[in-house]
Amino acid sequence: MKEWITGRNPVYEVLRTIRRQVFRLWIVRRVQQQGRINDILSLSKREKVPVEWVERKQLDKIADNHQGVALQVDGYPYAAFQDVLQRAQERNEPLFVLLLDLIQDPQNFGTLLRTAEAVGVHGVVMPGRRAARITPAVVNASSGACEHLLVLQANISQTISALKKEGVWIIGLEGSSDAQSIEKMDLSGPLGVVVGSEGEGMRELVRRSCDVLVQLPMRGKIESLNAAVAGSVVLYSAYLARYQSVEESRNL
Repeated sequence: MKEWITGRNPVYEVLRTIRRQVFRLWIVRRVQQQGRINDILSLSKREKVPVEWVERKQLDKIADNHQGVALQVDGYPYAAFQDVLQRAQERNEPLFVLLLDLIQDPQNFGTLLRTAEAVGVHGVVMPGRRAARITPAVVNASSGACEHLLVLQANISQTISALKKEGVWIIGLEGSSDAQSIEKMDLSGPLGVVVGSEGEGMRELVRRSCDVLVQLPMRGKIESLNAAVAGSVVLYSAYLARYQSVEESRNL
């Protein structure tokens, strides 16, 4: 199934990774050939992607904020569980997995994917139904970061069980009284971070599958952060703990 990816950074990242089949590239006539546009043209030449110079109105029919460029590709290539294990092994790192339980807003989804890629998550797990998929809108929201990630569609509870067999500790992000402050958690080892949906949080079965529930300490007057912000904070907390642990082991 063909789809259009728009926006300079998303198009650049798709061309840089070449995990999808690429059909053609549209660029608006008279666009300034500098910066990211030059990068895109260089990659398209390297990958032998046909370039068509078109009127802006043609891209306007595809998306509002296209930034003068659109790339036609096939659908997103989802990964398998073994791919995630292999990536961690190749990097010689303890497993680091993000599990998204029915995240539905493309902007939140894209933000979490962008953060996951930035902190070195080995894989992202999402349900196959009732959740946002990686659409062009999500690619755009992640600024193309999803093209570098291993994302798999799978049953969340079953995947948690499989991760536990690999020695992964599962923490669920929740703002209830049952949740412990993340400041007390050791996040340096094999870790799975579960983020629930924007409105309902984690489903009960997924919640019970977690080893521990965590919450973020807050001093302000608002009661909570949205799923994307809270999940990103936890991911960065884990990244800092893992990085510090690696540095300490190197200094021993």
